Amino acid sequence: MASQPDYTELGWIEAVVERALAEDLAAGDVTTRAVVPASARASARLVARSPCVVAGLAVFARVFERVDPQVTVDLAVSDGAAVAAGAELARVSGRARSLLAAERTALNLLARACGVATRTRAYVEAAGPVRVADTRKTMPGLRPLDRYAVRCGGGENHRNDLGAAVLIKENHARVAGGVGAAVRRARAAAGHMTVVSCEVTCLAQVRAAVEAGADVVLLDNMDDETIRAAVAVVAGRAVVEVSGGLSPERLRGLAALGVDVASVGAITHSAPAADLSLLFDDPDRTPE
Repeated sequence: MASQPDYTELGWIEAVVERALAEDLAAGDVTTRAVVPASARASARLVARSPCVVAGLAVFARVFERVDPQVTVDLAVSDGAAVAAGAELARVSGRARSLLAAERTALNLLARACGVATRTRAYVEAAGPVRVADTRKTMPGLRPLDRYAVRCGGGENHRNDLGAAVLIKENHARVAGGVGAAVRRARAAAGHMTVVSCEVTCLAQVRAAVEAGADVVLLDNMDDETIRAAVAVVAGRAVVEVSGGLSPERLRGLAALGVDVASVGAITHSAPAADLSLLFDDPDRTPE
Protein backbone atom coordinates (compact mmCIF):
# COMPACT_ATOMS: atom_id res chain seq x y z
CA MET A 1 0.00 0.00 0.00
CA ALA A 2 1.11 3.58 -0.61
CA SER A 3 1.88 5.65 2.45
CA GLN A 4 -0.77 7.97 3.83
CA PRO A 5 -0.16 11.62 2.84
CA ASP A 6 1.16 13.98 5.50
CA TYR A 7 -1.66 16.47 5.96
CA THR A 8 0.60 18.93 7.78
CA GLU A 9 2.31 19.64 4.46
CA LEU A 10 -1.02 20.49 2.83
CA GLY A 11 -2.67 22.86 5.28
CA TRP A 12 -5.26 23.98 2.74
CA ILE A 13 -6.96 20.58 2.74
CA GLU A 14 -9.11 21.26 5.79
CA ALA A 15 -10.68 24.38 4.31
CA VAL A 16 -11.41 22.69 0.97
CA VAL A 17 -12.95 19.63 2.61
CA GLU A 18 -15.01 21.63 5.10
CA ARG A 19 -16.54 23.79 2.34
CA ALA A 20 -17.34 20.77 0.20
CA LEU A 21 -18.94 18.79 3.00
CA ALA A 22 -20.99 21.78 4.17
CA GLU A 23 -22.32 22.11 0.63
CA ASP A 24 -23.38 18.45 0.37
CA LEU A 25 -24.22 17.40 3.94
CA ALA A 26 -25.63 20.50 5.63
CA ALA A 27 -28.99 18.71 6.05
CA GLY A 28 -27.54 15.22 6.40
CA ASP A 29 -28.04 12.25 4.08
CA VAL A 30 -31.77 11.55 4.11
CA THR A 31 -31.61 8.58 1.73
CA THR A 32 -28.87 6.74 3.56
CA ARG A 33 -30.50 7.23 6.97
CA ALA A 34 -33.77 5.86 5.58
CA VAL A 35 -32.34 2.87 3.74
CA VAL A 36 -29.14 1.72 5.45
CA PRO A 37 -29.12 0.26 8.99
CA ALA A 38 -26.90 2.13 11.42
CA SER A 39 -25.02 -1.07 12.20
CA ALA A 40 -24.20 -1.94 8.57
CA ARG A 41 -20.58 -1.95 7.53
CA ALA A 42 -19.10 -1.84 4.03
CA SER A 43 -15.90 -1.75 2.04
CA ALA A 44 -15.25 -0.34 -1.42
CA ARG A 45 -12.56 0.02 -4.07
CA LEU A 46 -11.60 3.31 -5.69
CA VAL A 47 -11.01 2.54 -9.38
CA ALA A 48 -9.83 4.62 -12.33
CA ARG A 49 -12.11 3.97 -15.29
CA SER A 50 -9.76 5.75 -17.70
CA PRO A 51 -6.01 6.45 -17.73
CA CYS A 52 -5.07 9.42 -15.56
CA VAL A 53 -2.41 11.08 -13.45
CA VAL A 54 -3.31 10.80 -9.78
CA ALA A 55 -3.61 13.89 -7.59
CA GLY A 56 -5.57 14.69 -4.45
CA LEU A 57 -5.55 11.40 -2.57
CA ALA A 58 -5.06 13.24 0.71
CA VAL A 59 -8.23 15.22 0.03
CA PHE A 60 -10.13 12.05 -0.88
CA ALA A 61 -9.05 10.39 2.36
CA ARG A 62 -9.75 13.43 4.48
CA VAL A 63 -13.36 13.65 3.32
CA PHE A 64 -14.07 10.20 4.73
CA GLU A 65 -12.16 10.92 7.93
CA ARG A 66 -14.09 14.16 8.56
CA VAL A 67 -17.40 12.35 8.06
CA ASP A 68 -16.32 9.49 10.32
CA PRO A 69 -12.88 9.23 11.99
CA GLN A 70 -13.32 5.45 12.18
CA VAL A 71 -13.36 4.99 8.40
CA THR A 72 -10.15 3.39 7.13
CA VAL A 73 -8.59 4.54 3.85
CA ASP A 74 -5.76 2.44 2.40
CA LEU A 75 -4.00 3.98 -0.58
CA ALA A 76 -2.59 1.78 -3.33
CA VAL A 77 -0.78 4.51 -5.30
CA SER A 78 0.78 7.91 -4.70
CA ASP A 79 -0.02 11.34 -6.10
CA GLY A 80 1.82 11.97 -9.36
CA ALA A 81 1.53 8.36 -10.52
CA ALA A 82 0.24 7.67 -14.02
CA VAL A 83 -2.28 4.82 -13.88
CA ALA A 84 -4.10 2.77 -16.49
CA ALA A 85 -7.83 2.23 -16.82
CA GLY A 86 -8.96 -0.33 -14.25
CA ALA A 87 -6.25 0.51 -11.73
CA GLU A 88 -7.22 0.34 -8.07
CA LEU A 89 -6.21 3.55 -6.31
CA ALA A 90 -7.48 2.94 -2.78
CA ARG A 91 -9.79 0.93 -0.54
CA VAL A 92 -12.13 2.37 2.07
CA SER A 93 -13.97 0.53 4.84
CA GLY A 94 -16.15 1.38 7.80
CA ARG A 95 -19.75 2.21 8.61
CA ALA A 96 -21.80 1.94 5.43
CA ARG A 97 -23.68 5.14 6.24
CA SER A 98 -20.41 7.06 6.50
CA LEU A 99 -19.04 5.72 3.23
CA LEU A 100 -22.21 6.58 1.36
CA ALA A 101 -22.43 10.08 2.84
CA ALA A 102 -18.83 10.93 1.91
CA GLU A 103 -18.67 9.16 -1.45
CA ARG A 104 -19.74 11.90 -3.86
CA THR A 105 -17.84 14.74 -2.22
CA ALA A 106 -14.65 12.66 -2.10
CA LEU A 107 -15.00 11.59 -5.74
CA ASN A 108 -15.82 15.08 -6.98
CA LEU A 109 -12.69 16.57 -5.44
CA LEU A 110 -10.42 13.73 -6.51
CA ALA A 111 -11.78 13.61 -10.06
CA ARG A 112 -11.21 17.35 -10.41
CA ALA A 113 -7.62 17.10 -9.17
CA CYS A 114 -6.77 14.06 -11.28
CA GLY A 115 -8.23 15.77 -14.34
CA VAL A 116 -6.03 18.83 -13.83
CA ALA A 117 -2.95 16.69 -13.21
CA THR A 118 -3.64 14.61 -16.31
CA ARG A 119 -4.10 17.64 -18.54
CA THR A 120 -0.97 19.24 -17.08
CA ARG A 121 1.12 16.12 -17.71
CA ALA A 122 0.13 16.15 -21.38
CA TYR A 123 1.32 19.75 -21.74
CA VAL A 124 4.52 19.15 -19.78
CA GLU A 125 5.48 16.14 -21.90
CA ALA A 126 4.85 18.11 -25.09
CA ALA A 127 6.74 21.20 -23.92
CA GLY A 128 10.09 19.50 -23.32
CA PRO A 129 12.51 22.00 -21.72
CA VAL A 130 9.93 24.80 -21.71
CA ARG A 131 8.43 25.09 -18.22
CA VAL A 132 4.64 24.86 -18.07
CA ALA A 133 2.89 27.05 -15.49
CA ASP A 134 -0.73 27.49 -14.46
CA THR A 135 -2.63 30.80 -14.25
CA ARG A 136 -5.29 32.26 -11.96
CA LYS A 137 -7.97 30.64 -14.18
CA THR A 138 -8.79 28.10 -11.49
CA MET A 139 -12.07 26.82 -10.07
CA PRO A 140 -13.35 29.39 -7.53
CA GLY A 141 -12.80 28.05 -4.03
CA LEU A 142 -10.56 25.24 -5.28
CA ARG A 143 -7.40 27.14 -6.24
CA PRO A 144 -5.19 25.32 -3.70
CA LEU A 145 -6.39 21.96 -5.01
CA ASP A 146 -5.93 23.00 -8.64
CA ARG A 147 -2.44 24.34 -8.01
CA TYR A 148 -1.45 21.20 -6.12
CA ALA A 149 -2.77 19.07 -9.00
CA VAL A 150 -0.71 21.08 -11.47
CA ARG A 151 2.41 20.24 -9.47
CA CYS A 152 1.45 16.57 -9.41
CA GLY A 153 1.25 16.71 -13.20
CA GLY A 154 4.76 18.15 -13.42
CA GLY A 155 3.80 21.77 -13.96
CA GLU A 156 4.73 24.90 -12.03
CA ASN A 157 2.60 27.45 -10.22
CA HIS A 158 2.35 31.03 -11.40
CA ARG A 159 1.38 33.74 -8.92
CA ASN A 160 -1.22 32.54 -6.44
CA ASP A 161 -3.14 35.80 -6.16
CA LEU A 162 -2.95 39.48 -7.03
CA GLY A 163 -0.73 40.18 -4.04
CA ALA A 164 1.89 37.57 -4.89
CA ALA A 165 3.76 39.30 -7.71
CA VAL A 166 3.75 42.28 -10.07
CA LEU A 167 2.17 41.37 -13.40
CA ILE A 168 1.33 44.34 -15.59
CA LYS A 169 -1.53 43.46 -17.91
CA GLU A 170 -2.82 45.32 -20.94
CA ASN A 171 -5.30 47.44 -19.01
CA HIS A 172 -2.71 48.37 -16.38
CA ALA A 173 -0.47 49.69 -19.15
CA ARG A 174 -3.30 51.65 -20.73
CA VAL A 175 -4.16 53.39 -17.50
CA ALA A 176 -0.51 54.02 -16.65
CA GLY A 177 0.29 55.61 -20.00
CA GLY A 178 1.98 52.72 -21.78
CA VAL A 179 4.11 49.66 -21.16
CA GLY A 180 7.31 51.56 -20.47
CA ALA A 181 5.68 53.90 -17.97
CA ALA A 182 3.94 51.03 -16.20
CA VAL A 183 7.15 49.02 -15.83
CA ARG A 184 9.10 52.02 -14.57
CA ARG A 185 6.45 52.76 -11.96
CA ALA A 186 6.36 49.14 -10.85
CA ARG A 187 10.16 48.97 -10.73
CA ALA A 188 10.29 52.07 -8.54
CA ALA A 189 7.53 50.87 -6.20
CA ALA A 190 8.61 47.25 -5.89
CA GLY A 191 11.43 46.17 -3.64
CA HIS A 192 14.61 44.68 -5.04
CA MET A 193 13.29 41.18 -4.25
CA THR A 194 10.12 41.60 -6.31
CA VAL A 195 9.96 40.31 -9.86
CA VAL A 196 8.25 42.63 -12.33
CA SER A 197 6.45 40.93 -15.21
CA CYS A 198 4.79 42.69 -18.10
CA GLU A 199 2.35 41.42 -20.71
CA VAL A 200 3.09 42.60 -24.25
CA THR A 201 1.31 42.13 -27.56
CA CYS A 202 3.77 43.55 -30.13
CA LEU A 203 7.50 44.03 -30.68
CA ALA A 204 7.38 47.72 -29.78
CA GLN A 205 5.99 46.81 -26.37
CA VAL A 206 8.67 44.12 -25.97
CA ARG A 207 11.37 46.77 -26.45
CA ALA A 208 9.66 49.19 -24.10
CA ALA A 209 9.25 46.58 -21.36
CA VAL A 210 12.84 45.36 -21.51
CA GLU A 211 14.32 48.84 -21.66
CA ALA A 212 12.24 49.87 -18.63
CA GLY A 213 13.65 46.96 -16.61
CA ALA A 214 11.04 44.19 -16.74
CA ASP A 215 12.29 40.88 -15.35
CA VAL A 216 9.75 38.80 -17.27
CA VAL A 217 8.24 39.63 -20.65
CA LEU A 218 4.94 37.84 -21.25
CA LEU A 219 4.24 37.43 -24.96
CA ASP A 220 0.48 37.30 -25.28
CA ASN A 221 -1.19 35.61 -28.25
CA MET A 222 1.76 36.01 -30.61
CA ASP A 223 2.40 33.80 -33.62
CA ASP A 224 5.65 31.85 -33.86
CA GLU A 225 7.34 34.31 -36.19
CA THR A 226 6.67 37.20 -33.84
CA ILE A 227 7.78 35.14 -30.84
CA ARG A 228 11.10 34.42 -32.54
CA ALA A 229 11.59 38.13 -33.22
CA ALA A 230 10.62 39.02 -29.65
CA VAL A 231 13.18 36.59 -28.23
CA ALA A 232 15.82 38.31 -30.34
CA VAL A 233 14.76 41.71 -28.98
CA VAL A 234 14.92 40.46 -25.38
CA ALA A 235 18.38 39.00 -26.04
CA GLY A 236 18.63 37.31 -22.66
CA ARG A 237 17.79 40.42 -20.64
CA ALA A 238 14.55 38.97 -19.28
CA VAL A 239 12.69 35.69 -18.93
CA VAL A 240 10.50 35.06 -21.97
CA GLU A 241 7.05 33.73 -21.16
CA VAL A 242 4.28 32.99 -23.65
CA SER A 243 0.53 32.59 -23.21
CA GLY A 244 -2.63 32.41 -25.25
CA GLY A 245 -3.80 29.71 -27.65
CA LEU A 246 -1.25 27.14 -26.51
CA SER A 247 -2.05 23.52 -27.37
CA PRO A 248 0.29 20.60 -26.64
CA GLU A 249 1.02 20.41 -30.36
CA ARG A 250 2.13 24.03 -30.50
CA LEU A 251 4.20 23.73 -27.35
CA ARG A 252 6.50 21.21 -29.04
CA GLY A 253 8.05 23.95 -31.15
CA LEU A 254 8.43 26.67 -28.55
CA ALA A 255 11.78 25.51 -27.18
CA ALA A 256 13.34 26.05 -30.60
CA LEU A 257 12.12 29.63 -30.50
CA GLY A 258 13.94 30.36 -27.24
CA VAL A 259 10.93 30.50 -24.92
CA ASP A 260 11.50 29.88 -21.20
CA VAL A 261 7.98 29.48 -19.77
CA ALA A 262 4.51 28.76 -21.13
CA SER A 263 1.59 29.79 -18.92
CA VAL A 264 -1.51 27.79 -19.81
CA GLY A 265 -4.97 28.53 -18.43
CA ALA A 266 -6.40 25.43 -20.13
CA ILE A 267 -4.71 23.03 -17.72
CA THR A 268 -7.12 24.22 -15.03
CA HIS A 269 -10.11 25.96 -16.60
CA SER A 270 -10.70 23.31 -19.27
CA ALA A 271 -9.46 20.11 -17.66
CA PRO A 272 -12.10 17.35 -17.85
CA ALA A 273 -12.69 15.46 -14.60
CA ALA A 274 -11.07 12.05 -14.42
CA ASP A 275 -13.43 9.08 -14.66
CA LEU A 276 -13.32 7.47 -11.20
CA SER A 277 -15.69 5.14 -9.36
CA LEU A 278 -16.07 3.88 -5.82
CA LEU A 279 -17.19 0.27 -6.21
CA PHE A 280 -18.77 -1.26 -3.11
CA ASP A 281 -18.06 -4.91 -2.37
CA ASP A 282 -20.97 -7.34 -2.36
CA PRO A 283 -22.64 -7.56 1.06
CA ASP A 284 -21.61 -11.17 1.57
CA ARG A 285 -17.96 -10.08 1.23
CA THR A 286 -18.28 -7.10 3.54
CA PRO A 287 -16.14 -7.49 6.68
CA GLU A 288 -17.88 -7.37 10.04
